[in-house]
Amino acid sequence: MLKKAKITAVSHWVPEKILTNKELEKMVDTNDEWILTRTGIRERHILEDGKGSSDMGVEAVKLLCDQRGIDPLEIDAIIVATVTPDMFFPNTGNLIQAKIGAVNAMSFDVMAACSGFVYALSIGTQYIRTGDYKKVVIVGTDKMSSIVDYTDRNTCILFGDAAGAVLIEPTEDESEAIIDFSLNSDGLGTEALHMYGGGSLYPATADTVAKKLHYIYQDGKTVFKMAVQKMADVSVNLLHKHNFTGDDLKLFVPHQANLRIVEAAVRRLKIDPEKAVINIGKYGNTTAATIPMALSEAYQDGRMKKGDLVLFGTFGGGYTWASALLRWAMN
Repeated sequence: MLKKAKITAVSHWVPEKILTNKELEKMVDTNDEWILTRTGIRERHILEDGKGSSDMGVEAVKLLCDQRGIDPLEIDAIIVATVTPDMFFPNTGNLIQAKIGAVNAMSFDVMAACSGFVYALSIGTQYIRTGDYKKVVIVGTDKMSSIVDYTDRNTCILFGDAAGAVLIEPTEDESEAIIDFSLNSDGLGTEALHMYGGGSLYPATADTVAKKLHYIYQDGKTVFKMAVQKMADVSVNLLHKHNFTGDDLKLFVPHQANLRIVEAAVRRLKIDPEKAVINIGKYGNTTAATIPMALSEAYQDGRMKKGDLVLFGTFGGGYTWASALLRWAMN
């Protein structure tokens, strides 16, 4: 009999350095009012040079283990969602595994942009369901500052660095279990949101660096339109699939891409805006880290209790979009 999975710990970690809108005014042609009005972002955290996404992931997983009261040796698997791996290989999961001493854990990365955490959570849930894995750590970590062009006013205002993590374990109790996922993709979105440089198609050369191919490119209007539609629809459809409405939800945890996108999804779900977890103002878009970070802050603030219905919704480059529906398992 297939087992169910539940979230038994949640954590997040951000670097100390803060980059405010006022500081960005000195770097690029923009201003605080313009950024705040269009994105809802006031500041973002930036990881120091010489550190990578794995270092943030390590800190998040340490906090996770402390919260749950477990030793890293008890971890069976580490699945990392990231678009900013420290290096192509070893994968970021391997690096985190080594740095925390989780020698009994297998590890690998998932690359699905801003939807990566939900994709990784769905994979980890399947490992739990087999019965062979008891403790699976899902990490979303991205050093977005490493691939942002700080002369591009359209993208540099959006992104920050952070990590978030959850621990999932088996349960027989449906009142505390992960219920379902919806995962979707459309490769035709490549031209609107991508980073062409650094892979096998465009390996690093003086020419690719000069052409800025190693930075994020985003067609803002096209991505905004798609994100509003897809993030809202996937969330609504998953909720309705299980015969729930917005009234049944305790919390909606959306990807923190843009405040206007989140607000549009909230309207589409027909829920009280107070049910949405929004922290984009403090962190910006931290890509794979946004959902576990928002979830972690909501837990710290006591916004849900055991048995509450929680919905995740996200949209990212690729295109990818995804949703997860679960009952909260922690007191």
